[in-house]
Parts: sequence; structure tokens; C-alpha cells
Amino acid sequence: MENNSMEQFMDQIDESLRAPRSGSIVKGKVVQVKSDEIIVNIGYKADGVIPLEEISSAATPADLSVFEENQEIEVYVIKNDNGDGNVLLSLKRVSMYADWGLLEEAYAAEQEIEVKVTETVKGGVVAYYQEARGFIPASQISTRYVNDLKEYVGKTMMVKIIEFNREKRRAVFSRKTVLQKENAAKKEAVWEKVFEGAVVQGEVKRITSFGVFIDLGGIDGMAHISELTWGRINKPQEVVKIGDVVEVKVISIDKETEKISLSIKQLKGDPWTTFMDHYTIGGIFESKVVNLTDFGAFVELEPGVEGLVHVSQIARKRVEKPSDELKVGEKRLVKLLDVDLENRRIKLSMKEAEEEAAEEAEEAEVVETIEATVDGAFSDDVEASEEE
Repeated sequence: MENNSMEQFMDQIDESLRAPRSGSIVKGKVVQVKSDEIIVNIGYKADGVIPLEEISSAATPADLSVFEENQEIEVYVIKNDNGDGNVLLSLKRVSMYADWGLLEEAYAAEQEIEVKVTETVKGGVVAYYQEARGFIPASQISTRYVNDLKEYVGKTMMVKIIEFNREKRRAVFSRKTVLQKENAAKKEAVWEKVFEGAVVQGEVKRITSFGVFIDLGGIDGMAHISELTWGRINKPQEVVKIGDVVEVKVISIDKETEKISLSIKQLKGDPWTTFMDHYTIGGIFESKVVNLTDFGAFVELEPGVEGLVHVSQIARKRVEKPSDELKVGEKRLVKLLDVDLENRRIKLSMKEAEEEAAEEAEEAEVVETIEATVDGAFSDDVEASEEE
């Protein structure tokens, strides 16, 4: 019995003197938890040390709070001497070993995985699947060109593994592949609800000089500047801004080229259809000058309804050029002379409106004079009566 005990004791001594092999995974017991490292007994003559950066890829001092003395853990041996006589250990590399196995399974099954981007490097970004390090090329980060990759640092995203080599610890991820799959599904859903005459909602994504591009949920449609409002505008920004959620009418589609033409104004009713409900021939109305030509001035009676004041109808005096008398944006009274609803043409006169206004003013002045005369005569009669 004594000989056996002695042999066991000598074996334990030999074991404690035998250096752990770099790259191996061994069991240990937590001896002490410090602010920036963990001391571990791995049955060797020297203690093992796990520095903070080897706890996990994004470890902070707070992460050490989950460890306690005498806790049994598995550790990865980085090297036998860290320079201070201790064995350099790692926890994250134990996880990394297992995570590479999971990556291999996901690659074989063509599964999507969630990764976290930690930094930008030349040509792309570094992303981690738990503790397994991978790479996302700039061309695979989005379906569109990305000017600044830094906007993705710290974000998590779903990716597909497009290249994998476990021996070389090489994994290349693609977010673009996942987005393309998602977009294809979204497009199918959009085509189910988009047809000529349909009314749908969308978000304004891009504005150009000729129109507005609106995201319908996976496919962009375009509303030409002429389809934004019935009134005259100089630029689309007068009606909408990026980020606006708007209701639109689908006026044409081409599924093959994925072109969808939209209209905002057609949902608000054509003002020409109700024009004669509010206006009468011979009536005097306020208008706004919107365009000047050599032959006359176009004025707006209400958004979407414009009429022409011929140069001969601008003023009672002779006018050579409309611009000599009028300015764009100026408000003037006009008389409605004629309406052609079928061809959407309206003839107007500022001269006749001015003449009528002058006649009314003269009539008002005459009435005022008569009333003043009558009032004066009445006052005289009253005074004469009082004197008698």
C-alpha cells in the first residue's frame, strides 16, 4: 500500500512538471479573479493566466464577474511561458474551436448565420461568428455601392458563408446574398398588390429634377414631376421630401423591366371636372401670373387650372410685351371670357376686369355723391324746421 501511494505521489509530481502542449485544451480550476485577468490552476507547476483579451473577442472587465474561485473551466494553451513564468491561456479559443465546427456545418448546409462587424480592413470588414473570425468583402456588404464601411462597425447582420477553409481558418461571408434573397421575396409580395389602377403606399427614397422615386416595399416606382400635383411647380421638393410616406396610384407597369409609373395628383381629383361648379362666364376672379410669353400671360385660377390672357387683353392701353406690365407671381383680377373644357383652354381678360372695376368704382362714387346730397338736403330741412 505504501509503495502504491508513493508511486501515485511521484506520478503527480511528474505530471505537475510536464509542460502542457501549446494548442491543446485542458481542464483547470479558477484560483483568483483579478480586474484584468483570471488565474487558473491547470495541475502544472506554474499557474495559468487568462488575460482579459482572451476571455472573448469583445471582453470588458465586467465580463470577469461571471467567474468565481474553484470554478472548473476548459482552457486553450497558447504558450507555456507568458514571460512572467506563467502559462498563457485562452477561453475564447476554446469557443473558437467549437465555433469553427459550427461554421463548417452551416457552410455545408448553406445556412444563414448572424455575425457582428468589429472593424474595417482593406477591401472590407472583419466579422465574428461568436469567436470565429471571418471577412466580408466590400462588394458583399450590400446590394448597392457603400462609400463608407465604418457605418457597419458594431452592427450585427445575417450572412451566408461563401468561402470556407477550416484548416486555414478562412471564412468569407456575404450579406449581399442574403439581401438579394430578401429583396426577391419582397418583390414577389409587391407584384401581388401592384396593378394598373391600384392605390398603394410608399416611401420617397430619391428625388431628381424630373420626378420622385418611391419604394413600394421592395420595388421602386417613379412619379414624374407632372404627376405630383395639378398645379404648376418648379421642382419636386415643393411637394415632397425624402422619407415622406405617400399614397400613390399605379398608372402603368412593366414587370419585365420592373418599371412602375405612379401618380400622386390623380388621387386628389381633377380640378377641371368641377371647374364650372365654381366659375361663371363673365365673372371676375383673382389669379396668379405663372408664365409670360410674347403673345400673352398664363395665369393660375387654382392649382391645375390655368388660362391665357392675350397680350391685347392685359391692359386698356397698348402693350408691346407682357413682361412690360406683369411679373411672374403677381396676383391680378381677370374676367372669364370663354371656357373649352374638352381641350382645357380658358380665355381671360385683365383689361375687361379693370374696366368693370373702374365702372363699379364710378357707380359707387355717383351713389356716394347722391347719398351725400340727399343727406345734406335733409339736414337743411331739419334745421329750417327747427328755426321756425
